[in-house]
Amino acid sequence: MHTLTISKGKEKFLDRRHPWIFSGAIASNTSQIDDGALVEVHDNHGNFYGIGFFQPGSIAVRLISLENVSIDQDFWNKKIENAVQLRLGLGLINEENTICRLVHGEGDGVPGLIVDFYNGVAVIQAHAVGVFRNILFIVEALKYALGDLLIAVYDKSTETLPTRIDSVNDYVFGSCSTPHLAKENGQTFSIDWVSGQKTGFFIDQRDNRSLLAKYSEGKRVLNTFCYSGGFSIYALNAGATLVHSLDSSKKAIELVERNLAHNAHAGKHESIVADAVKYMNELGEAYDLIVLDPPAFAKHMNKRHQAIKAYTRLNANAIRQIKPGGIIFTFSCSQVVDAFQFQKAVIAAAIECKRNVRILHQLHQPADHPVSAFHPEGNYLKGLVIQVD
Repeated sequence: MHTLTISKGKEKFLDRRHPWIFSGAIASNTSQIDDGALVEVHDNHGNFYGIGFFQPGSIAVRLISLENVSIDQDFWNKKIENAVQLRLGLGLINEENTICRLVHGEGDGVPGLIVDFYNGVAVIQAHAVGVFRNILFIVEALKYALGDLLIAVYDKSTETLPTRIDSVNDYVFGSCSTPHLAKENGQTFSIDWVSGQKTGFFIDQRDNRSLLAKYSEGKRVLNTFCYSGGFSIYALNAGATLVHSLDSSKKAIELVERNLAHNAHAGKHESIVADAVKYMNELGEAYDLIVLDPPAFAKHMNKRHQAIKAYTRLNANAIRQIKPGGIIFTFSCSQVVDAFQFQKAVIAAAIECKRNVRILHQLHQPADHPVSAFHPEGNYLKGLVIQVD
């Protein structure tokens, strides 16, 4: 295992216990270190600090332990079991809920590792080369932690790894046909991790979908950027009289229709294939409740200003046209736009529209997407529920 030394004058940042070490803080020559290799990190005085995965780039090391331990199967068993036990303790795996995130990267002490669970199937996405190099250890740890709850593990890391890494999405334990039915709070969803976005479903909106259900009875609802229609299903099952699911992707709308078939509801539903931003230019006062859940408008800091402007425009269109007394669920998953900046964008939209707006709820990701106290960047999902007079 190579040893990396932190440059003189950079030691103080170690006290923050942040799991990332940037290339500019490293004094050692890293040219001979393999991509994804385990490395020890020492301070400028030779004191051990932690163990992590090296990867060429701005984030040079992702730390997985601040203790000098062997990174073996026992290490992975303890790490994964700790994450799984949290979810089991929260009651997130039961007859009415068979969908949850089992491992959430830095929030569970494994930067670069995402594991989502769908009714017996664990779907892995490695966002770091070192994690991918250890995937067989991780699979064995999942089997150890989940026991009979686990029927298959699917590796879907091709989309999340650098293109220089040779990987193929495939089962690494067991197998399962897709689409695969799973439940979230009693609602049934058809999950396709092979061809769907991310790992097949956006689990991070579970609590926010439940909240939306409380506002949906008797309402006319527009769900924009709907993907597989999670918010739509909750609204219909809660008694919405009309729900329009809008997405620019025909494939996404097909997922909505498939999910509708698995859930009994009395309300009227219509799927719309259209660009959400353009569609919302001329809504009129057709809706009592609007969901704005766009993809990340900015993934890098140099795009943040542009993203904030886009959030302002999108929210202004909804605020301007929603019925008086209407409710808007509005979100941002752009990590580089923090909660304060997002709220400012929504307030700017309200000022532009000259309508009174009250913030009813401030939203975030659920407990199975924990945020490390030392890695605030993990707090990526932020949202507001607003009422427009």
